[in-house]
Amino acid sequence: MMLREIKAFAGKHVLLLQGPLGPFFRHVARDLEENGARVSKINFNGGDWLFYPRRSVPFRGRMEDWPNYLAQVLAEQKIDVVLMYGDCRPVHRCVREQAERLGIEIGVFEAGYVRPNYITLERSGINDYSSLPRTTDFYLKQSESTVAKPLPLGNVFWHAALWAISYYIASSFLSPLFPHYQHHRRLAIREAFPWVRGLWRKYYYHIKEREIRRRLEKEYSNRFFLVPLQVYYDSQMRTHSDYASVDDFIRDVVSDFAKNAPPETYLVIKHHPMDRAYCDYTRVCETLAEMYNAQGRLLYVHDLDLPTIFKHTRGVVVVNSTVGLSALLHGLPVKVCGRSIYDIPSVTFAGLLSDFWERAASAKPNQEVLQGFRNFLIEHTQMNGSVYKRLSDAGSHAGIIWNSGLSLFSVLATKKLDRQRLGVILKPVPISGRQLGLSVVRAEAVKQAYYRRGAQR
Repeated sequence: MMLREIKAFAGKHVLLLQGPLGPFFRHVARDLEENGARVSKINFNGGDWLFYPRRSVPFRGRMEDWPNYLAQVLAEQKIDVVLMYGDCRPVHRCVREQAERLGIEIGVFEAGYVRPNYITLERSGINDYSSLPRTTDFYLKQSESTVAKPLPLGNVFWHAALWAISYYIASSFLSPLFPHYQHHRRLAIREAFPWVRGLWRKYYYHIKEREIRRRLEKEYSNRFFLVPLQVYYDSQMRTHSDYASVDDFIRDVVSDFAKNAPPETYLVIKHHPMDRAYCDYTRVCETLAEMYNAQGRLLYVHDLDLPTIFKHTRGVVVVNSTVGLSALLHGLPVKVCGRSIYDIPSVTFAGLLSDFWERAASAKPNQEVLQGFRNFLIEHTQMNGSVYKRLSDAGSHAGIIWNSGLSLFSVLATKKLDRQRLGVILKPVPISGRQLGLSVVRAEAVKQAYYRRGAQR
C-alpha cells in the first residue's frame, strides 16, 4: 500500500512514543514503513506492549531518568520525527524541549478538534502549543476555501471500551515489568470495570433527565448558559488554563454567574460523557447553589444531545474544550476561560466572564472568520478517521485518510538531511532494552557531538 500523502516520511527515522488505547500506533507504523520510513517504538507499560509487542523497546527506568534517556535515543538513533498521542502526558512533557535541541520534528495526535469524524495531527502541539495563526485577518482570507465532506465514523464507543478494558488488564498484570511507570490516571485492572458502569449510567441518566431536557427545550429555551465540563484528568485543561481541577472551574463559574448573570437566566453544567463512571459533581453543585443563593437556577445534567440543546442555548462557557468550537460552529457566543486555538478576536468573547452573561447576545461569532478558521484547521491539522475505529474505505492500515495538507508533511518534504555529507551511518532498529541501552557517554556529550557533526535539520 503506497500512500502519496505520507511519502514525506520516506527515508526518515520515526520514533513512536505513547499512543492512544488500542492498536492505532501499530497500524500507523505499517503505513509509514510501507512508504519508506524506519519506525522505532518505546513502550512504557503493559498496555503499550499489548498493542505494540514487536520491534519495540521498554523503558523501565524512573521518570527522573527519562529525559536523559530520551535525549540519548534521539541523538544516537538519529531520529528525524517523534510521533505521540497527546503532548501533556507525564512521559511526553519533556519531548518538545529535547527535540528542539536537536532540530527534530514532532507530531502530536489527539482526538479531533472538529468532531466527530476527525483526529488531529499537529506539528508543534495542541491548544496553546499550536502554531496555528490567531489573527482575524488571516482567517478572513481563508473563508472562500472549501474542504471535502468526511466519511462518517459511526459509533466508536464499543471499540474504545474494548481497547480500554484490554489496556488496563494488561497494564495491571504486567506492572512488575514496569515498576516505576506513572500514568496520567489510575492504572489497574479495576479500571476496566468503570467502562461497564459508565455504560449503565448512560442509559440511567438518559431516562432520569428526560424532564430536564424537555424544560430546557421549552420554558428555559434561550434563558440558560451551558457549561460543558472536561474529564477530571484532562491534561489540556491543567496545562492550558489556570485551573487546577474541574472543581475549581465549576466554583469559579458558579460564583461569577450568581453575582453577575441576569436573574431570569439559568446555568446548566453538563458532565463529560467519559467521566460518568469516575466523578459526580452533584454535591459540589448543590453546595455552591446554596452558598450563592442560586437554588433552582443551577442545573447539573449528564446526558444532553448537544446539537439539539445548542438551538436553545444563550451562550457557552468552556475552559478549552472542543465543545466550544462546536458551539461556535452552531453560531453561539462562547467565552473561553483557558487557552485554546479557537480563542480568536471576533470569534469568541474577548471580555471578562463577569461581562459575558449580560453581553452574550451581542457576542456571536463572525461567521466569515469562523468559516475560514474551520477550513484552515481541517486542511492543516485534521484527518478523517478515529484512533479507536478504522474507516473501512480509508485505504490505509490505520483506517484514516492521510491529509496531504498537514503542516507536518510539508515541513518534512522540504527538510532534507544530507546524511552522506554528515557521515552518518544508520543503526539497526533495536529490539531490546539492552540493545537500546546506548553508550555510557552522558546525554549532553552526545548532543554536543551531534551538533559538531553539523546535523542541522
